[in-house]
Amino acid sequence: MAAIDYGMLANELQRAEQEKRELVRLTAKYPEMTVEDAYAIQERLVDMKRKDGYRIIGPKMGLTSAAKMAQMGVNEPIYGYVFDYMVVPNGGAVAMSGLIHPKVEAEIAFILKQDVKGPGVTGEHILNATEYIVPALEIIDSRYANFHFTLPDVIADNASSSRVVFGSRLVPPSSLELDVLGVSLSINGEAKAFGAGAAVLGHPANTIAMLANMLARKGESLKAGDVILAGAMTEAIRFAAGDAVLALFDQLGTVLFRATE
Repeated sequence: MAAIDYGMLANELQRAEQEKRELVRLTAKYPEMTVEDAYAIQERLVDMKRKDGYRIIGPKMGLTSAAKMAQMGVNEPIYGYVFDYMVVPNGGAVAMSGLIHPKVEAEIAFILKQDVKGPGVTGEHILNATEYIVPALEIIDSRYANFHFTLPDVIADNASSSRVVFGSRLVPPSSLELDVLGVSLSINGEAKAFGAGAAVLGHPANTIAMLANMLARKGESLKAGDVILAGAMTEAIRFAAGDAVLALFDQLGTVLFRATE
């Protein structure tokens, strides 16, 4: 059984993203890879990006629907990180030449006004610590061939983080009912998916609370100023060069981008 070289595998994932090429999932060679191994690889990948001069915008949550968690056999979501180079202006262009096989999903993000440290954090704690809610479109782009991976693979791959478009409207959470807040996702004017905040573990604040408690195991915490993607409100939809992608959120306005060559 080959020993798992965390740094080498993180470098492979980094190069796959930079060179826009697919990899065979890591667990094909390392079937014994655990979730703990995967986060160790992710940590090295994140360190590489920071050493390259990129700045973390905030964490992002994945596997935030009960159905996806059951499918993957887990009882909590996963997390990764969004970096500054991944942010696309609202109404801007997403270049397909910089991606492998992207998909888009509608989400909301929490902008924190104070630090949050677990354990014992609840959704109510998160709402009290949040300054604004902002709508978003997340573009995920797994580095694995055909989006085929196991749980450790996707964790190691920074939870398929790729690009994100944030909306222009910032709304205090106290004026929103996030569990019933709805969204429609359309491509070229054709509706492709619908969702609501309740799709994110019943309430989006619940996933942020789980994140704070997960990070507490490593002695880490959420920080004031973090912009945290709570998880997908809709299914992930493929798009192609030339497509205009638009999400319309109740009370939060629109988020859009155009895919270019």
